[in-house]
Amino acid sequence: MALMQRLEMRQGQSLVMTPQLLQAIKLLQLSHLDLVSYVEAELERNPLLEAGERDGDGGGDLALAELGQQVAETIRSGDIDLTRGEIEGDHAPPLDNVFDEPIAPGGQEQQLDAFTLSTPAWQKSGGSFDGEDTDFATRLASEPSLHEHLVGQLDLATANAVDRFIGRHVIDAVDEAGYLSETCEQLADNLGVRTADVERVLRLVQGFSPSGIAARNLAECLAIQLRERNRFDPAMEALVGRLDLVAKRDMAALRRICGVDDDDLAEMLGEIRQLDPKPGRAFGGGPVQTLVPDVFVRAAPDGSWIIELNPDTLPKVLVNQAYHARVSRQAKGEAEKSFISECLQSANWLTRSLEQRSKTILKVATEIVRQQDGFFAHGVSHLRPLNLKTVADAIGMHESTVSRVTSNKAIGTARGTFEMKYFFTASIPSASGAEAHSSEAVRHRIRQLVDAENPEDILSDDALVKRLQREGIDIARRTVAKYRESLRIPSSVDRRREKRVGMR
Repeated sequence: MALMQRLEMRQGQSLVMTPQLLQAIKLLQLSHLDLVSYVEAELERNPLLEAGERDGDGGGDLALAELGQQVAETIRSGDIDLTRGEIEGDHAPPLDNVFDEPIAPGGQEQQLDAFTLSTPAWQKSGGSFDGEDTDFATRLASEPSLHEHLVGQLDLATANAVDRFIGRHVIDAVDEAGYLSETCEQLADNLGVRTADVERVLRLVQGFSPSGIAARNLAECLAIQLRERNRFDPAMEALVGRLDLVAKRDMAALRRICGVDDDDLAEMLGEIRQLDPKPGRAFGGGPVQTLVPDVFVRAAPDGSWIIELNPDTLPKVLVNQAYHARVSRQAKGEAEKSFISECLQSANWLTRSLEQRSKTILKVATEIVRQQDGFFAHGVSHLRPLNLKTVADAIGMHESTVSRVTSNKAIGTARGTFEMKYFFTASIPSASGAEAHSSEAVRHRIRQLVDAENPEDILSDDALVKRLQREGIDIARRTVAKYRESLRIPSSVDRRREKRVGMR
């Protein structure tokens, strides 16, 4: 058979990953904090986007001359590529390809009133642009930082100017957990002093509160705290020196090294557990990141559930169509017209993406609530097994879309705020052939059994298996051991020793 070359034309369909499509996918999986940052960046970049409510006829704050200058500078800087064909609306795939849900037709600019823009932090705190806090009472009532707490003690501990100078730099090198982040040699080289002087001042700082502060490692941190309790005897010193064996729970080796029996070792380990391995964390190193719900769930009078989006997590953006019309009439040259056209298309796509993102989150959250009705009504023990595919099939979306929606999102309930991923758990079969059990519910039950166990009758993993099987949960011993370890529950042998010490 002879080989030959020829040209053929074939027609087919494929999904092109345009910048708009990538943007829609990215927005779907962003947390609300990342979303606010993204939208704020777009507001800075795109002169046709506005934040907040419409103002009069929709005219922008920029004058036409200012926008014309901005357009010209942007084009000259090369920040925009006017040769990209993907920016044309005919080449961009419809947004329902991304979210598996059609978009309602009609003017997008009228559909944006559902969004709200978070108030800037400086406005909420009563601050000003120069960074000064006008709320003097709030500033006085604020808790001191770890650095301030230590500097205050240093000023009281010594009047020597050199020691204060070295002490300030030692305190500066203490991290948020309370540990010294630089060696004495490094500090001495940086300050041009003797290493012995740094070590002397370090010992002074290590005597400050909280106990264990400015330690160079965990062993030193624990040793400082034990010395203050007058419990750093030779046996305890040997124990602190072999924390690696403590982590491995090698009791035989620890007994040999410390020269103590089982009861003494259990008592010593109990004292170690009462110490603080991170003494600096009581002061905090920055703002606490609170889990803010994207969706609220509350009970309705008829026994059903009301699912609502949290308006504080939905940025508000508006496309200033009137401003676009005015600027378009003043544009000079094809480059400026192309830039303005791209800004309009980008602004419209962003608003559509934000709207569809909200609809998709609400749709997925509603199905999660329907599937996990028992949890919302009765608690974690009624959590059902659930996977992404079940939710995706129920709402007619792709599994990957549901995965993106549930990433970095949370649901606020009367029982607390939970990440959406929390409601997706593996399935544990039932011993009686009934409905399967959620792995999270089984973990919860193991915790309950261990907390309620008799100190004289500690439950082994085999005993836990038998208890769970009597309750209709068909589970293997290795699974119980895995769940127990994930809950950081010690083994039955270690729990027996701990509770024996606690009973004394």
